[in-house]
Formats: sequence, C-alpha cells, structure tokens
Amino acid sequence: MNRPEPAQPGATLAAARPAAELRDRVRALEPELIAFRRDLHRHPELGRQEFRTTGLLRDRLVAAGLEPRVLPGGTGLLVDIVPAGTAPGAEFLAFRADIDALPIDDAKTDVPYRSTVPGRAHACGHDVHTAVVLGAGLVLAEAARTGELRRPVRLVFQPAEEVMPGGALDVIKAGGMDRVGRIFAVHCDPKVEVGRIALRTGAITSACDRLVLHLDGPGGHTARPHLTTDLVTAVARMAADLPGALARRMDPRWGVSLVWGRIASGSAPNVIPQHAELEGTVRCLELDGWREAPDLLHELIAKLAETYRAKWTLDYHRGVPPVVNEAVSVARLDEMMHARFGADTVEGTEQSLGGEDFSWYLEHAPGALARLGVRAPGDTAVRDLHQGRFDVDERAIGIGAELFAALALEADGD
Repeated sequence: MNRPEPAQPGATLAAARPAAELRDRVRALEPELIAFRRDLHRHPELGRQEFRTTGLLRDRLVAAGLEPRVLPGGTGLLVDIVPAGTAPGAEFLAFRADIDALPIDDAKTDVPYRSTVPGRAHACGHDVHTAVVLGAGLVLAEAARTGELRRPVRLVFQPAEEVMPGGALDVIKAGGMDRVGRIFAVHCDPKVEVGRIALRTGAITSACDRLVLHLDGPGGHTARPHLTTDLVTAVARMAADLPGALARRMDPRWGVSLVWGRIASGSAPNVIPQHAELEGTVRCLELDGWREAPDLLHELIAKLAETYRAKWTLDYHRGVPPVVNEAVSVARLDEMMHARFGADTVEGTEQSLGGEDFSWYLEHAPGALARLGVRAPGDTAVRDLHQGRFDVDERAIGIGAELFAALALEADGD
C-alpha cells in the first residue's frame, strides 16, 4: 500500500540503537501521560482558545528543565531541546502535536474522562497527539542532560488545527520552522489496531478549502418572478450544477470534490428573497487541482449568475494543501517502528479526503505524518474521528512517545 519494504528485525540500522532503557523510561512515564491526556479530554478547548492546555504544557516542560516559548497569540508553544556542544546553526528534528478540540458534544457516558464542557470534545485525538509529543520531550530532555541526545530537537504544540486558517501558519510565522531539517507527526486512526502505525509515501491527505457564495437581487412577489431575480431558483441551480461543472472542467485524476454543507434563502412562501447563501468545501487530491480550483469556480459562478440575473460574491478561504509525505521520512518511521516494536507493526494506508494543516510544515522541510493505531484489539464499535463516541486505546500514547524519542536518539541520521 505505497510504502517502502519494511526493515527486518535485527537489521543493521542506526534505528536499532536508541538510548539504553528507552522503553523503561517511556513506561515509567505512561501513567502520567495517560492522566495528562485524560485531563485534556475533560477540559477541551477550541482553536486559539487553548489557554488552559497551553499553561499545563508550559508548567510541565518548565518542571523538566526546559524553556518553552508561548506563541504570540497566547496559545500553543515551542520548546527546543539542545544538547551541550551542539554546533551553531545545527538543524532541528521537530515533532508536532495539535492541541485544540472540536465544537461537538462528547457522547461517551461510560468513562471518567468525559468532557465537562458542553459542545466541546477531543473527538479527533489531539489530546493523544499532545501526550505523545510531551512524553517524547520529557524522555529527550533527560537524554540531553545525560549526554545521550546528539541532535537538537524542537517540540511544536500547535493551536487551531481544526479551523481555517490553521494554527500551523501561526507556528511558522513565529519562527517555528526556522532551522528545522525534518519534521514528524502522528494522527490517531481508529481503523488501525493499537501497536501499529500506517504509512504512505506521497500524498496522505487532501487539500481542503472552504467557500461561501453570496447571491443578491431585488426580491419581490412570487406572482411576478419575471420582474425580479428568483434567488431561490438561482441558488438551487448553483447547488446542483456547480459540483458537476467543476468536475468536468478539471483533470479527474486530481480528485476534485465540491460538496455543499449549508444552503439558506427566504423566509416566506410568497416572497422572493433578496439574499441567498451556499457554503461548502472543495477538496483536491493533487496540488495542481488545488491551485486551479478558485479561478475556475469564479468563472463558472459568473456564467450561472448571469443566467439568473443574480449579483454574486464568493468568499474563498484557502485551507490546506495535501500532506505529501517525503520518502526518506517515511522510511525512517518504517525502520524505527520495526526496530522498536518488531515485524508486522507497519501497514499501508490510502490517501484521505480529509484536510490536515501539517501540510504547511512540509512546505518548509521534509517530513511525514503517520497514522497511529488506537483501536483496541477485538473492538468492533464504531469510534470514528469527529464523532462524539470517539475514544482510543491509551496504550497508543506510549508507543508514539517511544517511536518519536527513538527517532531523535538515532545516532546516524540527519
């Protein structure tokens, strides 16, 4: 499934030589990391409102002897772990976690860490991602003190992944990618069993943009539609015709998908309204399609609007390009997972139509996003992402933390 051949256990790899007792160190931290994740799960915060989460992270990192830097917006932070003797200008190996939650209700009723905030839930696993990077950071901070860490590492705790524009741009603007030579992240995948990761070289997510189409006209009586602009018909035709027209004007291999999520117009059965709106998303598998979609949509909307004599404006909000995993970074994850956890712990995965703003980091440095298995063995319940019942097997936290710490402790990599 589009991944390199796995390294075999016992292969001669720098990946097989992380610091001694790494697993014991991670296991000693696991109760704290699970408790930290559950605390975040009980107190979810939306994008750019993660003040409590940021404070908890800052305090724990300071207690570990590190010097975290809160981003200018007040949420999210960066922390560098720099071993003694690091050469000036040395590049960082970076690990990214996203810290925000979703605006949905937590539907779980059988766990003690259910969200205490109505309409807010960690239903995408960002609490797990945060605990993973925190755990790796705590291990690496100790390794830096003992001389086992031989490269500088940057931890990125990013706000606002679930909104557009995403918090990755905040991190980059604040210098978070300065001198970063490679960057990694994980994302929970409830289809993958705990103890495993899923990898793909190339695009693993899709581009995702948001658009709002506004239509205006003079309004009038439904008895005389010929004397006004029939906006209800106009918006209905836009909703029905634009997705197909866009698809027929673009290379089908780009996988462009325009889907509407909201349509609004009118307030009475015998009144032609003066305003109508359509709101939806454009998703693209390929960068070329993502780049062409806005101009083409403007052209198509103009032609349809002219047919119905409607005035129009389009608010097109750029979201994210696809996450394109770099081959060497994927190979590192593959090799390290096999070296640390044995054969048959890596599987292939398909490209998703979901958007993920980790893509912006890959515009600045090579890297890869891995899908972290969080499904308990034998669990057949549906706990998909962005659903109120989403939950994880918390053993995934220690696996992710060990994987990241081992990548940083690898002696011979860049």
